[in-house]
Amino acid sequence: MQRRRLLQAGAACTVLPRGAWAQPLYAGPMFDAHLHYNDDAQQPHPPADVLARMARAGVRGALVNSRPNDGTLRLVAEAGPQWVPFVRLYRNRADYTGWFADDGIRRMVLAQLEAGSPAGPFRGLGEFHLYDSANADGPTAVALMKLARDRGLTVLAHVDDVAVDKLLGHAPGTSLIWAHAGIAGEPLARVRELLEKHPGLCGELSYRPGLTQDGRLSSDWRALLTRHADRFLIGSDTWITQRWQHYGDLFADYRQWLGQLPAEVASRIAWGNAAQRFGLREASATTPAT
Repeated sequence: MQRRRLLQAGAACTVLPRGAWAQPLYAGPMFDAHLHYNDDAQQPHPPADVLARMARAGVRGALVNSRPNDGTLRLVAEAGPQWVPFVRLYRNRADYTGWFADDGIRRMVLAQLEAGSPAGPFRGLGEFHLYDSANADGPTAVALMKLARDRGLTVLAHVDDVAVDKLLGHAPGTSLIWAHAGIAGEPLARVRELLEKHPGLCGELSYRPGLTQDGRLSSDWRALLTRHADRFLIGSDTWITQRWQHYGDLFADYRQWLGQLPAEVASRIAWGNAAQRFGLREASATTPAT
């Protein structure tokens, strides 16, 4: 069901003109906390194209993962952005639905961590999916959560609220980025509850239902983002190749609603939270190309 919702969300984004609202746009640096460089994207969008799209959007760093991990290794070998490489748990599409009970995935992860990347050590695991929250109790899921906690790695998980609770219950204190902060539209009260229960939890906001309406940030989300300004990130989620064609528009949308927040809150969500979590260098303010 969760996967069908994501597919129904589609690749395209509806973008309003940048001058549609009176408030200024957020003009600072941005970090893409959910970038995929999968095998099917690499021919139409070679690294030079990706770097150019990131530069035009004012994206100065990215959390990179790919299916298979060769895509990550290829992209983070390029100079320019501040890369944060993650080991993805998928060797192929078949791994999406069985990784949580496959010890071969655990062994693959250990080998990738040992080898490292051209940008240095891998900093986390994921993105991974659990289409049934009960699979958060799978032996490989449990083992990898404990591995992440013990090695100080961050986990990027596309799961529901029940699975978030289960995963962090297996390894309390683990740093976990909740992809889409609940793509199924979990109530904000539930998102707030999980943030307050799990200090290592952070929400990534691509595809999040109810966040904005016609480019306007909802009042409920404005309150939550302001209250927990240190607990949210933004990302592109280039999960299918078509998303790359809209990369600049995705971040133009972010700049629009970030501009509706207090400046300090916007800066933390766009860059500062990732910089603190991953030890990034300071990035200068930027005006994206139009």
